Amino acid sequence: MATFISSISSVVVVILIIALGFILRQKKWFADTFAGNISKLIMQIALPASIFISVQTHLTRSGLMNLFAGLLVPAIGVFLSYLIAFILIAVFKIPAGRRGTFINTLANANTIFIGMPLNIALFGENAMSYFLIYYVINTVSTWAIGIFFMQSDSLPGKKKEEAHFNWKKLLPMPLLGFIVAILWLLTGISLPSFVSSTFTYVGNLVTPLSLIYIGIMLADIGLKNIKLDRDTILAVLGRLVIAPIVMLCLVELAMPSMGVHMAALMKDTFIIQSATPALSVLPILADQGHGDVEYATNVVAITTICFVVVVPVLMLVAA
Repeated sequence: MATFISSISSVVVVILIIALGFILRQKKWFADTFAGNISKLIMQIALPASIFISVQTHLTRSGLMNLFAGLLVPAIGVFLSYLIAFILIAVFKIPAGRRGTFINTLANANTIFIGMPLNIALFGENAMSYFLIYYVINTVSTWAIGIFFMQSDSLPGKKKEEAHFNWKKLLPMPLLGFIVAILWLLTGISLPSFVSSTFTYVGNLVTPLSLIYIGIMLADIGLKNIKLDRDTILAVLGRLVIAPIVMLCLVELAMPSMGVHMAALMKDTFIIQSATPALSVLPILADQGHGDVEYATNVVAITTICFVVVVPVLMLVAA
């Protein structure tokens, strides 16, 4: 019960900051370009700094092998989510133009703008290394696999875009920051105190700015414009129910049965990350692939709103 109450309190904090961004955007405090600006600040500067300092603080050279061994679990979870998505598309006959969004909704999560601040709120900085494991798998899955389904899924009558591989997307600044941080850790050289303090202060911008960004995004979508239909409900259930159940089964049943020991904090992090909302870039990717942009927007908005109910329940189940 204590864990449940703690998770409720942490989620309330997240909700309040998202609500702040939502209200201030509606009151026109933020210009139309503000969301894009803070997104760039987070992705290009603040998040790489946060990841770099977290690796130096919470990882050791001797513990790196155990860290990378943990990549297997989220990788299997993502693979199973792709498989389930294909099955559901066939069973429920999800139409063209929505399939790419549906697949990505089940398989890939919003680890940056919701996953990371939520993880910090729930578990603190000690779980950062486990978050990074999930982040690496999620990033590779999104930009090496998921992007192809978005680019090749257009509405009937629309010209399909030729799917192409983009190394810049596969290696975004946060992931490069993680790689550089690992290399620096291997050198054994300590950071000067002023560098460490600077990275810490800049990295601390990630959580509030990410949540304010989500609030702005919801305000721009317009809650009155959200529509529910069968395909949207299926996608929401896939992201917030099926994906975390898959991960829960992996960490609580499959891994122990194979003799694989996982730290409790690693289990909790993987379960929570698997239940975070759909990628906030899905409407943009759907537009680029001539898919159903309204459907992608609905899925992102509804999963972002509904995740606040799912997280406390998952914390109670996993406790």
